[in-house]
Amino acid sequence: MEILKVENLTKTYGVGENKINAVDHISFSIKKGDFVAIVGASGSGKSTLLHLLGGVDRPTSGKVFIDGVDIYSLDNDKLAIFRRRQVGLIYQFYNLIPILNVCENITLPCDLDGKDVNQERLDDLLDTLNLKNRKKHLPNELSGGQQQRVSIGRAIINDPAIVLADEPTGNLDSKASDEIITLLKQSNQKYKQTIIVITHDMEIAREANRIITIEDGKIISDTGEES
Repeated sequence: MEILKVENLTKTYGVGENKINAVDHISFSIKKGDFVAIVGASGSGKSTLLHLLGGVDRPTSGKVFIDGVDIYSLDNDKLAIFRRRQVGLIYQFYNLIPILNVCENITLPCDLDGKDVNQERLDDLLDTLNLKNRKKHLPNELSGGQQQRVSIGRAIINDPAIVLADEPTGNLDSKASDEIITLLKQSNQKYKQTIIVITHDMEIAREANRIITIEDGKIISDTGEES
């Protein structure tokens, strides 16, 4: 089942001689349950692409369908609601709320949406993320790896259609990085979560089951093209 479809997606900055296509007429699709890495050098357009896929920024042209919904046909309010419910975001610098503890940060999407927390899922996530003994701790009482585990929990608590991770290990040491990639793979396999990881690290990319390579805003290779 196709969970994400991208059609002729373009993001342009500047005009005339200063015009730059940060994302240049990109098209691809991803199946539900896939674990995909999007790789490229700094400035290749991969982070811009991630923001477009997640509804964080609007494209100059083209379409993005998530679970059959043309997300850029939605107005800003409806897009914000859709993004909160159907897109999980994991950032390099965690973006946790400093005055909220581990459980409160993880369940923040539920609170913002006015939904009751699925306690069974929360307990299972805390166990999977090895955070049960830290659930009342504030972010400043956690290591970097633990903070990133919290952000993973927050991203998947609502069982979104897709999870987008932007350089999720870029601020961590090698041991914590390995743990985070293992957890992403585990959430992909255990919860059948569709995950797209933006990275410049090929060691991380090789853990995915598909690698899309971006250069100058274009896809130059895709190991899933024949699948």
